[in-house]
Amino acid sequence: MLTRKNLTRAGAAAVLALGLGALGLGALRLGATTASAEEVTSIAVLVPEQGTDYGWNQQGVDAARAVAEAYGLEFMPAEGLGYRDVRTTLRELAEDGASLMIAHSSGYNTAAPEIAVETGVPVAIVNSPDKLKPGLVADYTLSGHEGSYLAGIMAAKLTRTRTVGIVVSGEPPSWNSQSAGFAQGVKAGNADIQVVYAVIGPAAYADAAGGRRVTESVIAVGADIIFGQGNGSSFGMIEAVENNKAKDGGPIWFIDVIGDKSSLDRGHLLSSVMWNMIPVYSAMVEDLRAGEFGKNRYKIGLSDDSVKLLKTDHIPPEIWDEIMALRDQIVDGSLTIEPVFDAVEVRKLMNSVDAAE
Repeated sequence: MLTRKNLTRAGAAAVLALGLGALGLGALRLGATTASAEEVTSIAVLVPEQGTDYGWNQQGVDAARAVAEAYGLEFMPAEGLGYRDVRTTLRELAEDGASLMIAHSSGYNTAAPEIAVETGVPVAIVNSPDKLKPGLVADYTLSGHEGSYLAGIMAAKLTRTRTVGIVVSGEPPSWNSQSAGFAQGVKAGNADIQVVYAVIGPAAYADAAGGRRVTESVIAVGADIIFGQGNGSSFGMIEAVENNKAKDGGPIWFIDVIGDKSSLDRGHLLSSVMWNMIPVYSAMVEDLRAGEFGKNRYKIGLSDDSVKLLKTDHIPPEIWDEIMALRDQIVDGSLTIEPVFDAVEVRKLMNSVDAAE
């Protein structure tokens, strides 16, 4: 069983090597120009859970640490803040000399811009492209929909029960675009496969017990592959996968997002739609130095491997080769997958929806 006691923090050096090898900054921000450099001395990151979840929180912490190391900046992490008001923490970081505060949770999208205006310290927020403020507020609404589409194709090829499930811990834009991409991939692979969609709660990111309960309900209706988006709740999803059988008596597969839990795999981790945010945070530092912060949009994608599928031994080689051929089509533009960020539109793509309100 996967528990948080099993977790160890990924080494920053490994993350740094992964990210800096694929920086490609021009492809990751639009409209950047060069100008005289402003002094950037430190980078802070605020996350709701501990940076040991092999997912959203750890990616944010490790990417910020790696960028701080690469640019010779002081690293100022603030972990385990929950989804409460973080104005006090933001003010403290500003007083301690933070040059950039990365508010790595959609729950911080109101407080962070307010404190940026109050203190004059730039902040980066997620899922709020309408809140850009030159010099003060940047948004990084990231989408792994291209990788999720490939994961959906894979699921369509490997499902035995002809039913797959999507379990999410909420419906923020980044989760929505991946859910939609996965469903579109499944239907492209086989339009007759049923896609069951379930929401643990409106903001159940840390709810491992809820993750297990909801995942078991999706398994009960026939799913033998689960695409899970959860932060801490993903460990409950994995417990459900490990401790249950599919309706045909066979194993249940889990497709994760953002991080790599393969070191914890007990035989059920099929793949993960992995993200790398080092190029994004690096672009923010470059924009601060160039006086362009708050003017540009950031993205991740297959073209520079800031989004990629995790390859495991559970994936048959011939299917992996087919998936990689489709990846090449997306990269060269012959196949386009448009992101869907709206939850209502996402639910229209599903055969069955169980959404906690």
